[in-house]
Amino acid sequence: AAAKRKHDGPAARPKKRAKRAPSAPEPDAKAVPDGAGTGEYSIPPPVSQGKWKNKERVLIFSSRGINFRTRHLMQDLRTLMPHSKADTKMDRKDQLFVINEVCEMKNCNKCIFFEAKKKQDLYMWLSNTPQGPSAKFLVQNVHTLAELKMTGNCLRGSRPLLSFDPTFDKEPHYALLKELFIQIFSTPQYHPKSQPFVDHVFTFTVTDERIWFRNYQIIEEDASLVEIGPRFVLNLIKIFQGSFGGPTLYENPHYRSPNMHRRLIRLSVAAKFREKQQVKEVQKIKKKGSKVLIEEDPTEVVFETPAEEKPVEIQLVKPESKPIVKDKKKPRKIQRKKQKKLFRTEA
Repeated sequence: AAAKRKHDGPAARPKKRAKRAPSAPEPDAKAVPDGAGTGEYSIPPPVSQGKWKNKERVLIFSSRGINFRTRHLMQDLRTLMPHSKADTKMDRKDQLFVINEVCEMKNCNKCIFFEAKKKQDLYMWLSNTPQGPSAKFLVQNVHTLAELKMTGNCLRGSRPLLSFDPTFDKEPHYALLKELFIQIFSTPQYHPKSQPFVDHVFTFTVTDERIWFRNYQIIEEDASLVEIGPRFVLNLIKIFQGSFGGPTLYENPHYRSPNMHRRLIRLSVAAKFREKQQVKEVQKIKKKGSKVLIEEDPTEVVFETPAEEKPVEIQLVKPESKPIVKDKKKPRKIQRKKQKKLFRTEA
């Protein structure tokens, strides 16, 4: 080695390799596995190579006074929608226009707001902030993920398919709601928190003038659907031009408020009670009324036939007494009992 150095001159020192962090390797870097000097493998590139362009962010929060079922439903929607954000509950005294400022601070352009009234009625606002439009619904028949105990299961953060009833393409207000549902519930492509495949379906069905929401899992074996949950029914009240207010674009003529529904139930129960009371009073009046005496009809005797009269017989002689028959077997039975007692005592 010393001779070579003298012959060839001073040998150049090998350059030091730059140390790289093992947690963030480059996709083109090659690593040699331990124990194998010849084999080489390259680190695979990331799964989502596309760019996140559709930056839809949905703010999901509620007002104060909601019950546990609404809170669980809100949490289920947050888990199903990876592009959603959360915020603290809003005070009841605040106006709904404040939500636009909250969405601006949270950098959200869509909003799902749950409003509770009288601790029993639940309303849902779907809004495109800050320009609009917005829609107000009455939420009915709420069932959460934990409550249903469905057999289906899907990966957290996976992108859903949206399935709509054909009615959404026939009427203009349903077409507007369809576009609002698409922009809110569909997960943007290449979202950082989403998974790059589809394994469940959101269905929106119009039945009985209401929108029924269901969530199904897609089973790969036979392409069948299994319900996961949550499920709820949306009864449309109004569609506004602005965000949480403004001119009314559509008002549902079939909508009946919960207060009116409860009032009609009370009136029907009161009407039944009044009807029973009236029947009882009529029966009392009938009982207390004076009885009308009907005069005897002389023609009623025509159809009466007198019975045959039998002659009366008087017994003058005392009837003979029956002879008393004694039981001949009785003394024999008494003797047998005495013999049995003597035999027992001797034994």
